[in-house]
Amino acid sequence: MHVLTGLTWQWSRFALGVVFALPGILVAPFSPAAGLALAIGVLPAAAFGLPSRRSRRAVLPLVGALSAVGLVLGSLLTQVPMVAIAALLLLSILASLSTARGRWGRLLLVLVLPLVGIGLSFPDISTTLVMAAFGISGSVYAWLVSLLWPERPDPLPAAPKTTRGSDLLAYGILLGLASASAAAIGYAFDLDQVGWATGTVLLVMRPVRGQVILRSIGRAASVFAGAIAAIGFALLEPGGVLVGLLIAVAVGAMSAMQESRWYVAPAFTTLVVLTLVLATSSTAPGEQFVERTIETLIGIGLALIFGAALPSLYAVLRVQLSR
Repeated sequence: MHVLTGLTWQWSRFALGVVFALPGILVAPFSPAAGLALAIGVLPAAAFGLPSRRSRRAVLPLVGALSAVGLVLGSLLTQVPMVAIAALLLLSILASLSTARGRWGRLLLVLVLPLVGIGLSFPDISTTLVMAAFGISGSVYAWLVSLLWPERPDPLPAAPKTTRGSDLLAYGILLGLASASAAAIGYAFDLDQVGWATGTVLLVMRPVRGQVILRSIGRAASVFAGAIAAIGFALLEPGGVLVGLLIAVAVGAMSAMQESRWYVAPAFTTLVVLTLVLATSSTAPGEQFVERTIETLIGIGLALIFGAALPSLYAVLRVQLSR
């Protein structure tokens, strides 16, 4: 493993990511859009990482299935914007409270809920179901591939964290208000991708204020870098072979850097997703870049307000009132 100022790189994981992406790599020369869609299907597995024991790697299909459920639910909710806004508030509270039940509850909060937000960008349910199918099949394929990789010693268990129910409820309300606000802004201003800002909020916010700030900076930088790379790649007017190479590099690097302390995954997801959008859209690359940047900044701004500024203000007021 190579470590550099918060970034890690594992060549064995890079090779794993390339094998994850192999279906997309092989299809891209014949149909770049289909190849990119297949690559998106394995992104959750590449982002999740490789469990140390083979018996535990069966979680990868579950990750794919939960991602698909979140995406489809978001697509269904966005049919009625007011319902979607109210549902985000309720689901955020329920997901936050569910983290007290352990690992599966945390998956609902950090995986399923953000996919619900992202799903708001896909009002065409039939298209969303196809994307969900790609995600499930991709995660099953990734699980089978992962069984070929050797096991390794279990990492030291993290110290248990205890969080009071009142804290979880307060965080859930703040998260719900932030994500609902992002969706409301998207619907009100008819943003191109309502789910981009909403998903950003749900991916960035965390109960700890310092984490929110660091993740906000990391996501902004990562999305910007990924978008710039996608725009530059599109301007080259690449053929299918180059698209296949891009898929290999993006998914491989995402897997190789999965354990980095910096929040780098959005750079690779943005690169792949935006490349697909540009390949299937008539909108100019420059306009796509501006739209994604604005939508990301809206989400980050709301995450900072509800995840950092308001909790800090509340803490100050509580100290003042206790005197």
